Amino acid sequence: MKKILLASPHMSDEGYEQEFIKEAFDTNWIAPLGPNVDSFERELSEMVGIKYSTALISGTAAIHLALKAVGVSEGDKVFVQSLTFSATVNPIIYQGATPVFIDSERGNWNMDPSKLREAFNYHKPKAVIVVHLYGISAKINEIKSICAEHNVPLIEDAAESLGTIYKNQWTGTFGDYGIFSFNGNKIITTSGGGMLVSHNKSGVDKAKFWATQARENAVHYQHEDIGYNYRLSNVLAGIGRGQLKVLEERVAKKRHIFEKYIVGLKEISEISFVRETTDERSNYWLSAILLDSNTVTPQGIMEALNAENIESRPIWKPMHMQPVFSDYEIMGGEVSESYFKHGLCLPSDTKMTDEEQDKVISIIKSLWSR
Repeated sequence: MKKILLASPHMSDEGYEQEFIKEAFDTNWIAPLGPNVDSFERELSEMVGIKYSTALISGTAAIHLALKAVGVSEGDKVFVQSLTFSATVNPIIYQGATPVFIDSERGNWNMDPSKLREAFNYHKPKAVIVVHLYGISAKINEIKSICAEHNVPLIEDAAESLGTIYKNQWTGTFGDYGIFSFNGNKIITTSGGGMLVSHNKSGVDKAKFWATQARENAVHYQHEDIGYNYRLSNVLAGIGRGQLKVLEERVAKKRHIFEKYIVGLKEISEISFVRETTDERSNYWLSAILLDSNTVTPQGIMEALNAENIESRPIWKPMHMQPVFSDYEIMGGEVSESYFKHGLCLPSDTKMTDEEQDKVISIIKSLWSR
C-alpha cells in the first residue's frame, strides 16, 4: 500500500533541476561555489525582494551566521520563540549565549508580542529570533517595532514560510536578517540547504567570509578569524534554481490541501485550524489542526492514520519543555504547551492526490462516528 507522506521532496515535472545539474557536471563545477550558487542567490533575492543573500548548507547554518553577524557572543541573551524546531535555538548555544523563551500568542502559532514586550522588562537581549511556524506569519510588524524601540536586531526564521506574503512583503525580509531552509521536507528543496538574506551588505559579506572557513584574501592560507564549512555546493544550488521555478505551483498546491481539509472536516466542531489573516498569503507548508475533544486525541488520529500507512506528526514540542533546554527561562508557556498537547500536523505532501486526501479526511471523520 503506497504510503501517504507528511511532506516530501517534489522535483518539477519539466525537469528544470536536471538541466542545471547537467550544466554543473558538463562544466565540472562540482565543488562548493560556482555559477549555480551565484545565480541561485540572485534569483531568490529578486523573487523575495531582498538585496543580498548567501547560499548555505542549511537553515541552521544561516541562523548561526545571522547571530554572529549581529554580534551575539558568550554570555549574551537571545529572545527566541519557544514553539519551534530545535534548529532555531541550537545556534544560540553554539555562540555561548543564553536563550530566553517567549510563548506563542493564542490564535497564532507564533511569538506573542505582549510576552516579548514583557521580557524586555527583565533583560536586554543581543537579538530576537521570531519564527513563522507552518507558514503562518508572525505579527512581524509589531514585533519589529518592539525590537526597534529597544534597538535590538531581529532575525526571522522563515524556514517554513518561503512563499508566505504578509502585507505585500515576503516573510524573511522584515528583520535585520532572514533565513530560509531547503531541507527535503520544505516547500522547495535542495536536498539540504539554506539561505541567509538581508539588506545589510556588510553583514552578508561577513557571513560569506565565515562560511568559507574565514580564509583571508592571500595567496597562502591565512586565517584571522574562526570560520565554518557552510557554503552550498554548486550541484545542490542547481536543484534550488529549478525548484524556484515551481515555487508558486507548490504554494498553490499547499493552499489547496489546506482548504480541502477545511471543507472536509468542517462538520467536526472539535477541530479548528490556525489560519492566515486578511493581510496574508500563507504558504500553508503543513496543514495543522487543534483538537478540543474529550474522546479523540492527536495520538488517536496518528495511530488511525498510521494503520493505513499514512504519515502525520505532532506539533513541535516547545523548546522550554525539551530536556536540553529545561533550565532556561520562559515567558509564559501555557499557550505553546496547549498547542503541543492538542495539535497535529496532517499529511500535506504536494504529490498527494485529492483521492488520497479524501482517504485521510474519511479516516479522521470515522473516529467521531464510532
